[in-house]
Amino acid sequence: VMAAVAGFKEQKLIHKRYVARLLISCKKIFESINTLQDLRVPEVGRDNTPESAHITVCGDTHGQFYDVLNIFEINGYPAANNPYLFNGDFVDRGSWGLEVVLTYFLFKIACPESIHLTRGNHETKNMNKIYGFEGEVKHKYDVNMFNLFLETFSYLPLAATINNKVFVVHGGLSSEEGVTLDDIRNIKRGCEPPEGGLFSDLLWSDPQPFPGKAPSKRGVGYSFGPDITATFLENNGLELLVRSHEVKDEGYLVEHASKCITIFSAPNYCDSMGNKGAFIHFGHSLEPEFTQYSHSPHPDIRPMAYAQGMGGL
Repeated sequence: VMAAVAGFKEQKLIHKRYVARLLISCKKIFESINTLQDLRVPEVGRDNTPESAHITVCGDTHGQFYDVLNIFEINGYPAANNPYLFNGDFVDRGSWGLEVVLTYFLFKIACPESIHLTRGNHETKNMNKIYGFEGEVKHKYDVNMFNLFLETFSYLPLAATINNKVFVVHGGLSSEEGVTLDDIRNIKRGCEPPEGGLFSDLLWSDPQPFPGKAPSKRGVGYSFGPDITATFLENNGLELLVRSHEVKDEGYLVEHASKCITIFSAPNYCDSMGNKGAFIHFGHSLEPEFTQYSHSPHPDIRPMAYAQGMGGL
């Protein structure tokens, strides 16, 4: 795995035969995992003590491969005693989506407990067509490989719990009343998300500061208020919602009476936003601990270089 990652850093690709095998193997793993992953903080951490044990939750990384490497430099590479949860939007916009997602998938095959993944709204055909991942895979490999990526993405889990108390999802909560964790467990995968409903809301929704809910300004999903967050958590015996999906100046934002955290891990998003990136540690106390970082230098390929109608390369 480390040899492949070192190669990606030098912009060297893996032969497509191996990539195809990797995707097929990952698809089988994702199919075997529940739509809602039940994750636990490991018993001990990297120095074999319970005090050092944690799971690291990262938000959107959007093809910013050199920033993902920086996360690993700061926080250690994925391992069974140093597990990560990457909360969707691995690809699109940044120009190294392929390298980002292959790095995650290689770790998943090498040590399934070292890395956990949830699907974002950008692990979908419609988004990949517009925001660059389709063009990137066709440029670096071919259209058949892109279709294999889509098939693999379609089996990604949609959410996770940590120690049955922290709920992690890419977008947010649903407009539907009384949603339970079992409702999420029972969502059928292996498809593109529907136009509306629970599946779509999980990938697309955003928090709002005032109570109630409203159709999202994005045109998909909903905006949900602090009352919706509190009710969902209470009904399901949960304490905290962690989501991503929105860039934040500091890399994270705590809202809804500290019951909702947004985590965003792509610093200086699209080379233009000037934001920090951040990740969260959850140890046995499940108190969130934040680490912030700035963007890392990368080769001179601009964001959206592979996007449709954006001037191509």
